[in-house]
Amino acid sequence: MDNPNYKSGFVALIGRPNVGKSTLLNYIVGQKVAIMSNVAQTTRNKIQGIYTSKDAQIIFIDTPGVHKPATKLGDFMERSTLSALDEVDAIVYVVSATEKRGPGDNFIIERLKQVQQPIYLVVNKIDQVHPNDLPGIVDQYKGSLPFKGIIPVSALQGNNVNELINELVAGLPNGPQYYPADQISDHPERFVIAEMIREKVFMLTRDEVPHSVAVDVTSIQREDAEHVHISANIVVERPGQKGIIIGKKGQMLKKIGTLARQDIERLLGDRVFLQLWVKVVPKWRDKSAMLKDYGYRNKDY
Repeated sequence: MDNPNYKSGFVALIGRPNVGKSTLLNYIVGQKVAIMSNVAQTTRNKIQGIYTSKDAQIIFIDTPGVHKPATKLGDFMERSTLSALDEVDAIVYVVSATEKRGPGDNFIIERLKQVQQPIYLVVNKIDQVHPNDLPGIVDQYKGSLPFKGIIPVSALQGNNVNELINELVAGLPNGPQYYPADQISDHPERFVIAEMIREKVFMLTRDEVPHSVAVDVTSIQREDAEHVHISANIVVERPGQKGIIIGKKGQMLKKIGTLARQDIERLLGDRVFLQLWVKVVPKWRDKSAMLKDYGYRNKDY
């Protein structure tokens, strides 16, 4: 590294479900890294987005939305959120300008009182409220933690996002460039592909199929220089959910496959042949071995 003043570090994004953490991450890194959906609880793993400039590199950890766990999967998600907070150089606590501070925020704030790292409060979705309402929204949080900075943003439109990046960079230590400049995520292709398929399931069946959906990418085979063959199972807990995902004469599954394939082709830069199957595995969310199989790895399992 030629620049002795190069800054780098790890930053955790935390916030209630649906406050726009994934949208913010995607805006910052300029590509679709975290799965986006306005269905709560869709980000399950610590998806890292990497922002690189000539002066700095920020590795973002997009933690699952904090909630009260109801299943073993919920338990895992809770732990992976909280453990992330002790491993980073700074924390970005994202709240929504459109929602009042609630019990979920109080839960997060109590946890954040235990960390030593600098915490930035990001008030997202400012494009959806009147500017005069902003001071009152900020006041709900102001005295609760010793925030290093308070930055109102619109992740969707990009307002003030550069200011947030500048503040984060200014607070980071000098350090190496951990990842190549063109790398935006440290997740293997298999994981990102699974997330893209799962996103389409949520998008197209959101009211009918709950969060008991996992995607298991069983094979990725490169047929030649330009063609990739991908097979994946969409895993659900009940036969009724399988019927919804397949749809009448297979139409829903076809639609999920078409939309996912378009995203995957953009990711890989290749022509993709995508084969999807739907599998019923009762209560998979409460079975440790299956959580591991579907990518939810944790040393406690």
